[in-house]
Amino acid sequence: MSSGREARDRLAEWRVARARWRADMRTYKADRKKALKEARGTGELPPHPGPPPTGFALLPWLLLGLGSFSNLLQGQTPNPWIGSVGLFTFNSLYVYVTFRAFDKERRDTPSTRGVLVAMGVITCALAAGYGGSWLYFFPLLGLATGAVVRGPHLGQIGFALSALAAGVASFRLGWGALNIAYGTFLSTVVTAAILSLSEAVRELHEAREKLARQAVEEERLRFSRDLHDLLGHTMSVIVVKSEAARRLAPRDMKAALAQITDIESVGRQALTEIREAVTGYREGSLGTELERARSVLDAAGVEPVVTRSGPPLASRTEVLLGWVVREAVTNVVRHGGGASRCEITLTGAAERVRLTVADNGPGVQGGHSDARDGTGLTGLSERLAAAGGSLEAGPAPRGGFTVTAELPLEAGESAASGAATEPRAR
Repeated sequence: MSSGREARDRLAEWRVARARWRADMRTYKADRKKALKEARGTGELPPHPGPPPTGFALLPWLLLGLGSFSNLLQGQTPNPWIGSVGLFTFNSLYVYVTFRAFDKERRDTPSTRGVLVAMGVITCALAAGYGGSWLYFFPLLGLATGAVVRGPHLGQIGFALSALAAGVASFRLGWGALNIAYGTFLSTVVTAAILSLSEAVRELHEAREKLARQAVEEERLRFSRDLHDLLGHTMSVIVVKSEAARRLAPRDMKAALAQITDIESVGRQALTEIREAVTGYREGSLGTELERARSVLDAAGVEPVVTRSGPPLASRTEVLLGWVVREAVTNVVRHGGGASRCEITLTGAAERVRLTVADNGPGVQGGHSDARDGTGLTGLSERLAAAGGSLEAGPAPRGGFTVTAELPLEAGESAASGAATEPRAR
């Protein structure tokens, strides 16, 4: 009763493995067809490790047992019932082991190793009892062993199995047993090497595809951040300067035209920056961003006070701090809620540089909570964290809203701290 249930379980496992193999083949053919279609213009075939191997790849080697099966049919084997049961048992265990050999979780289980030991016992018994073509079960045993055992102990196991094959075969073949031993060792080592190499190539291919997907995702994230920061700032500047031009037009047309000229300049600069952001080569200057901040705050009726001191900064540090100035000033204009003063302070110490942008608006009550939790500051926090820095944003104890960014000084930055103070009142 239990043997019948075990046979049904084995048959169910074989059907599942066959269905999985067919699904893998369909996926491989579809992917290969798509890759060939995409590579048709370049004339280069894309590398692909092929469909994942399964136990079906090792089944044809059972043809080595056809000689023993032929002897049974022709009545040349004494005690044919014993030989038939032994042949059927060995083939069943071989199929069981080879299909489990391609599953990492089941390959190293005690049950798989136990079945290998049982195959070894049956092989020794059949080879010693019948000899002749039955000795070819040793290379089959080596093939199954190589499929399961992959690692530093493979050589020792291969030598031990070859010695066992030579010892058993010597009773039937004499010196001819060396051929059986050589075939056993070769099938063990070569099978393990080929399957290990195939598995390594497949893992490398999967890792390369994963890295490619990550690179695409990172590039999309970079572009979305740059686009958000660029367009958010530019639209805010255009709106503020347009409102200033509208207010000045009835009283001072010349000043209104100056604001309109600034709007045109900002629009042209935005086009250039967006093109650079698309190609990934955009780099900003902290001095340029500070000048733009003054202009935007002036147009919005906010008094700018810029104070800068400390050593010269590396280009990467200036780019990151320029983004902070741009985003923080944009938030002052959009969410300041009546702020009349904005202080931008840049100080450099021996190892770190700090940038603070503080306004005297209503703070959280005035709507700055949107800025604190917005996409811009979140993206800036991630950028500064990747560079070893930090970003803090929130209401100040005495009112208003404060954005504080810190970055480590890079090795190329000068240690000389020639203080340069640039106060500016509107």
